[in-house]
Amino acid sequence: MLLVVDVGNSNIVFGCVRGEKISGMFRMETDIHKTEYEYAVAIRQILDLDEIDPRVFTGAIISSVVPPLTNPMRLAVRKITGCDALIVGAGLKTGLNIRIDNPAQLGSDLVATGVAAAAAYELPVIIFDMGTATTIGVVDERANFIGGAIFPGVALSMDALVHSTSQLPKVPIEAPARGISANTIDCMKSGAIFGTAAMMDGMIDRFEAELGMPARVVATGGLSARVVPHCRHAVIHDETLLLRGLRILYEKNRRQ
Repeated sequence: MLLVVDVGNSNIVFGCVRGEKISGMFRMETDIHKTEYEYAVAIRQILDLDEIDPRVFTGAIISSVVPPLTNPMRLAVRKITGCDALIVGAGLKTGLNIRIDNPAQLGSDLVATGVAAAAAYELPVIIFDMGTATTIGVVDERANFIGGAIFPGVALSMDALVHSTSQLPKVPIEAPARGISANTIDCMKSGAIFGTAAMMDGMIDRFEAELGMPARVVATGGLSARVVPHCRHAVIHDETLLLRGLRILYEKNRRQ
């Protein structure tokens, strides 16, 4: 069994992969102050709750957009599984042609989602990954990763709004009954959910115009399930996209 780990700015998501199937997917808060021992204990406890024996893992792969945690997580994975994890970065085979100004700048999460989307969906494909930041990646009809866009995620935007104003309260990120809302809390919810959905629709229109053809659209990440139902374009919600991409990358690069 393969252990796949994605270290994000807000959450660390890891999963167990047996063959091509994600047999378990878990999430915990990112904390750059934790040591490899603390992360090893936390992951071990989560696996124990699901009665997963760490000795069953025969390999591991990590993607990280938090450089201070990359090595602690690698050491934690080694302590739990005994495996030296592959780290997604420069030098790994991806199967994608990365056609951006500086390929070394492409985040490991964008690499993983791009690889998975190119394998699972008809090209071209537009990929929204909705975490602390919302990133958009585009793989064209020839499997070239040609770029995308980055903007603040839904939760980050809401936190900035609350902390930068005197009278706006913290509210749950969920859709109100109507877009035209009649109270402060519902107005904030409308902006967060319907505003983000409208932004996604607008970016899809813009990207398809630049591609010169329609594209498949896929969304993943922690908050995507709350926003996707309110998009007017057809958007596929794919919760395990990134973890599946890590499995593909591992298979392309594992030591024989």
